[in-house]
Amino acid sequence: MAQRQPWLGKPVTDILFILLPPFFSLLVIALFPDLFRNNDQMPDTWWVVLVLLIDVAHVYSTLYRTYLDPAARRQLGRPLLLIPILSFTAGVLLYAADALWFWRILAYLAVFHFVRQQYGFMRLYSRQEQQNPLAVFIDKFTIYYATLYPLLYWHLAGPRNFSWFVKGDFIQFPAEGLRTCATVLYLLMLAVYIVKEVYTSLQQRWFNLPKAGIITGTLLSWYFGIVYFNGDLAFTLLNVVSHGIPYMALIWIYGKKQVGGGKTRGPLRLFFGSYGILLFLGLIFLLAYIEEGLWDWTLWKEHQDIFSIFHQVSIMPGDTLLCFIVPLLTLPQVTHYIIDGYIWKKKKQAPLHPVL
Repeated sequence: MAQRQPWLGKPVTDILFILLPPFFSLLVIALFPDLFRNNDQMPDTWWVVLVLLIDVAHVYSTLYRTYLDPAARRQLGRPLLLIPILSFTAGVLLYAADALWFWRILAYLAVFHFVRQQYGFMRLYSRQEQQNPLAVFIDKFTIYYATLYPLLYWHLAGPRNFSWFVKGDFIQFPAEGLRTCATVLYLLMLAVYIVKEVYTSLQQRWFNLPKAGIITGTLLSWYFGIVYFNGDLAFTLLNVVSHGIPYMALIWIYGKKQVGGGKTRGPLRLFFGSYGILLFLGLIFLLAYIEEGLWDWTLWKEHQDIFSIFHQVSIMPGDTLLCFIVPLLTLPQVTHYIIDGYIWKKKKQAPLHPVL
């Protein structure tokens, strides 16, 4: 009997919302190349879809796995309380000391989270495999270097037409020799991974489709988003869609399994019922709109037409007030980055998502 594919939920859900996003993003870029060619500005419509409804909204989807989940609150009571308090306190002190370093540390924390998510999905889709240690190492090195090489290129090639959060948040030290070495290692990695996949598939007479999809999608989205293209819209599309949609899908799959197994009770069941997807997305979209509206009102002032309701009263906070406003508004994503390392680990049983 052929070995079954290690899907997390229904195959169509995994394919459409976890595996397909990076490939779909590349297709969009291929269909509209002029829109994505080395631009340093993003149209408002794209900003709403990519930043507001995916990037910011996916952060709030963590609520369904933490603060809105009675079981999670019992299991992680102290971290759920301490992480926001300590993060806000540290953020205020850091921003007061140096605003650029505040954004810089936040950017590197976000990068770590993004890299680990790809490794986490790869581990999930490898959970049924019986591979020798060398094959396991090759998979692990490939998924990590698929993300680290573009980041190295970003640091070593000089300024790009995009930033993670704000201009200058990544440290730049152009070094052509180091960049060449990193590129050679990247090409060697690709060759070794392809040979390993072909050999393993022929030997086992089975091909792990979702694991290969995650690794290939990661290779494509990170390389084209950072190295090949030098535009803010291309970077955001490939970065955000490939990260945010799969994360929301994972939360949805987990919640549906919890409800189906009778492990979730109370109001949270409404979000994972027959029509719960409307409530699921509606709540996080609303929270994302409120957060970005507060950002635009107090600091950025770049989308006043979108957030006109917030601009009924003008405000220009001084540096002292910003020391509290900025850490407060970044608190949801900081909490998301940190607490994500806790919520997918379970003692004495196989985790649904072991390493994010």
